[in-house]
Amino acid sequence: MNAGAAALVPTERVQAQVLGFVRPFIKRALRDRVRYRYVQPLVLQDGEGLRIQAPCCSRNVDPVGGVIDIALLKPAPDGSWSLQMRDHAAQAWLPYADGLSLSEALDAVCTDAERTFWP
Repeated sequence: MNAGAAALVPTERVQAQVLGFVRPFIKRALRDRVRYRYVQPLVLQDGEGLRIQAPCCSRNVDPVGGVIDIALLKPAPDGSWSLQMRDHAAQAWLPYADGLSLSEALDAVCTDAERTFWP
């Protein structure tokens, strides 16, 4: 075991393992999204959750097309997921839904009928 892993308390270690296991699943699910299918989204660990980023092709948020935050997924102790959306004007995460299964959260992000996540 490396020194960094030994420093984690058991719950943090389990949390990191869960996020590591789920990350490839999220990446695969994003291939079937409705919006901006031609960009390569990133799935990054962000504290206790996973943050989805992608280039801003619409130029609505970043006029030069830089990478922007799309969604933040956080696991809850009961096994459900919290989904947050990015308010780019306020530069803050806003709650979208709690108590979702991972599939439900990803469906909301990938379908995004109201352009909540993919502006």
